[in-house]
Amino acid sequence: MTILLCNIKLDLKVQSISIYFFFFSLPPSPLSLDRNLIASKKSQLCPTPFPVPHPNPKNQLVQLGFSGSSPIPLRLSPRNPRSIAVAEEWISAVRCCTTPYFGLADSDFSRLHFSSEMSTPIENNELANVETQPNKRRKKKSIVWEHFTIEHVGGGCRRASCKQCKQSFAYSTGSKVAGTSHLKRHIAKGTCHVVLRNQERNQLTPYSAPGKISGTVNGIDTPKRRYRTAGPPYFGFDPDLCRHEIARMIIMHDYPLHIVEHPGFIAFVQSLQPRFDMVSFNAVQGDCVATYLREKQGLQRLIEGIPGRICLTLDLWTSSHTLGYVFLTGHFIDIDWKLHRKTLNVVMEPYPESDAAFSHAVAACLSDWSMEGRLFTLTINQPLSEAAIDNLRALLSIKNPLMLNGQLLVGDCLARTLSSIAQEALRVAHDIVKKIRDSVKYVKTSESHEEQFLELKQQLQVPSTKTLVLDDQTRWNTTYEMLIAASDLKEVFSCLDTSDPDYKEAPSMEVWKQVETLCTFLKLLFDAASTLTAPTIPTTNRFFHEAWKLQLELARAVQGEDPFISNITKPMQEKFDKYWKDCCLVLAIAVIMDPRFKMKLVEFSFTKIYGNDAATYVKLVDDGIHELFLEYVALPLPLTPAYMAEASGGNPKPDDAQGGSGLINDELGLTDFDMYIMETTSQQSRSELDEYLQESLLPRVHEFDVLGWWKLNKTKYPTLSKMARDILTIPLCTLGPESVFDTVRKEMDSYRCSLRPETLEALVCAKDWLKDEPVDTSKALVKMEFPI
Repeated sequence: MTILLCNIKLDLKVQSISIYFFFFSLPPSPLSLDRNLIASKKSQLCPTPFPVPHPNPKNQLVQLGFSGSSPIPLRLSPRNPRSIAVAEEWISAVRCCTTPYFGLADSDFSRLHFSSEMSTPIENNELANVETQPNKRRKKKSIVWEHFTIEHVGGGCRRASCKQCKQSFAYSTGSKVAGTSHLKRHIAKGTCHVVLRNQERNQLTPYSAPGKISGTVNGIDTPKRRYRTAGPPYFGFDPDLCRHEIARMIIMHDYPLHIVEHPGFIAFVQSLQPRFDMVSFNAVQGDCVATYLREKQGLQRLIEGIPGRICLTLDLWTSSHTLGYVFLTGHFIDIDWKLHRKTLNVVMEPYPESDAAFSHAVAACLSDWSMEGRLFTLTINQPLSEAAIDNLRALLSIKNPLMLNGQLLVGDCLARTLSSIAQEALRVAHDIVKKIRDSVKYVKTSESHEEQFLELKQQLQVPSTKTLVLDDQTRWNTTYEMLIAASDLKEVFSCLDTSDPDYKEAPSMEVWKQVETLCTFLKLLFDAASTLTAPTIPTTNRFFHEAWKLQLELARAVQGEDPFISNITKPMQEKFDKYWKDCCLVLAIAVIMDPRFKMKLVEFSFTKIYGNDAATYVKLVDDGIHELFLEYVALPLPLTPAYMAEASGGNPKPDDAQGGSGLINDELGLTDFDMYIMETTSQQSRSELDEYLQESLLPRVHEFDVLGWWKLNKTKYPTLSKMARDILTIPLCTLGPESVFDTVRKEMDSYRCSLRPETLEALVCAKDWLKDEPVDTSKALVKMEFPI
C-alpha cells in the first residue's frame, strides 16, 4: 500500500512556491518514476534540473523536492495568475508518474494541504537572503509539548527535553525537523522511567495518545487525520477499577445495592463513560463482599500480631421484623501502643430477647477471628438478666481465663446509662420543659415573631450570644441546649408579651428558676457524655473524673431539702448508683494506671463520696489491683511474634517463635522450671506495682498521652505495662460518637433487613474499615490529553 501526501506552500512574501511530496510505501517497494517527465515540468519554471531521489527503505519515506530535501523557491510575481496553476501542474505531473506504478486512485491525491502566507512583497535584492529570513512559526499544538521543552544547543540545532526525566531528544537541525513521534513514544509507551514509576505506583495503565485516528461516520470510513490541537483531560479507562470504585461508593455511603439497576444512575454512568457495561445486582453484591474479604485479611493480620487482649462491645439493634442484630466491636492496642476500634461482626439473632442471644453472638465472633483465650471484657448496651450473664461466664470460662473471677467481664454502656438518667430527669420535669418548648416554638415558627424577638433583645441589651433552636426529642442534648439558650434569654421572653399581644404563654419566674436547676444537673450528664464524643478513641482512665463528680453531686442533691431538686435527683441517683457499683473498680484501676493520679485521686474522691467509710472502699480497690497484678505475673503468656518482639526490643522473626531447634517448653521439660521461676520471683514482681505507686506523680498536663508513657516505660515495668495495656483498652461505651446522646435504640431499616446476613455484615464492617483509611493524594492517575 502506498500513500501520497502533497504539501504546497505559496509564500507571496518571498514570491515563491514550495511543494513537498511524501510517499509512504507499506511494505517498502522500489520507487520507479518517469524522471524525465518530472524534470521537464521543473524545467518550465526553473532552468536548473534537479535529481529525483531514490527511496530510502529504512525510513520508508521519499521526499521529492528541489535540490534534494530543500526546495528551491521559484521566482514568481505576486500577482501572477499562474501561481496556483503551476502547483496544479506539479500535482498532475506526479500523479501521471506514480499512478501506473502504485495504483493510486484520484482520491489519493485529494489529501493535500495548501497554505499561504500573505505579506507585503519585498525588494528583489532581498531574495538572496530568503533562506536566512526568520519565518513566522505556528504555535505548537501537539500534546507532547506539555511534557517537553525546546532547548537551543547552538549551531542551529534544537533538542526536546523531557520535563519528567530531563532526557533530551533530537528535534531540529537547521531547517530539518525530526518530528514528534519519538517524543510521544517516550511519554505514552512508558519509555520515560519517571512516568513508568508513577504508573507502577498507581497500578494503572494509561492509554497512549495515538498519532492518527480513524473512525466511521454514518457507515462511511473517514480518512485518517492527525489532530493538531490538544483535547480535554482524559484518564485511562479501566473497567475493573470502575467496578471496584462503585463497590466502595456503595459501602462508604450506604447506597442500596440496587442503585446499579436504577435508570437514572445507569444513564449518568453512561454519560461519563459509554464503554462501561453496568454491573448487575448480583455482580455488585459480589464486589462488595470481595472488598470486605480483602480488608478483613489485613485486619486479621493486625489482630494476630497484637501482644495484649481484646475487649468487645455489644450493641443490639432492633428491626420491624422482630429480628435482632448484634454489632460486635473490638477494642485493642497494637504493638506500637495505638488504640484501635473496629467493627468485627454483625450477627443476626432471631430471638433477641432470649438469654442466649448475646452468648451466641460472642461465640460467633471469637470463632470467626480466632480469639479464644484472648478476650478481656465485654461491654453491653443493655442490662442483662442473671441467666444471660451466667451463659456468658460459662462460655468464656472454658477457653478464656477470667480475671478477678470475672469481676471485670461484663460492664454496662456509660452512654446508655447517661441517656437513661437524662430521660428520667426530663420526664420528672416534663411540664416545665413543655412550657419552654412551646415558647421557643412560638418564636421560631414565624419569621415576624422571630424578628420581634430579636428587636426586643437588642432593645433590652441582653448580652447572651445563644441562639434559640427547637430540640430533637430523640437526642437529649438538644433539649438541654434549648433550655440553656431559653434560660439566657428569659428577660426577652418575659417582656415579649408587651410587644406581641398574641404571646400569652410566658413562663413565670418560678418556672425559669426550676429550669436553671434542671440545667445544673443536666450539665453534669452532658459533660460526662461529651468525653465519649472525642474525635480520638478515649482511654479508660479519662472517665473516672466525670463519674465520681457525678456520683458526689447526685448524692448531695438527694439529701437536700428542696422538694423539686429531690424529685429530680432521686431517680437520677438511683440509676447512676447502680452503674457506679458495677463499674467503680474498673474506673478506679484505670485511673491508677495514669501516672498523673495513681492511687491518690482514688483516695481523694472516695473521701468525698464515702466520708468516714472511704478507707474501706480504698482498700477494696488496692486489694483488687494487687490481685490482678499477681494474676498477670502467674499468667502464661503465649509466645506470639508480638511478645517476642517486645521482649527482644526489635522486630519479630518467624523462626524465633518456636526456638532455634523447633521445640516448645513442654518438649524440653521446662514447665516445672517456669513454675519455679514464678514462685521465686513473685515477691520481686509484686514490688513492681508497689514501686510504681510509690513514685511521685507526674505534672498534670492537659494533653497527656498515657499510652505513650507506658510505651516508654515498658522496660522498667514489664509486667505492669502489660496489665496497663489491657486495662486502658476497656471501652465504657458501645456506641459511636454520633450516637452518644440518642434516646432511642438503633433500628435496622427494612432494606437492609431484606439482604442476606452475610452481605449485611460485609457492608457494615467494610464501611467501618474503609473510613479509617487515609486518603493518599499522591496516587493520582497519569493524565494523557488527546481527543477521543
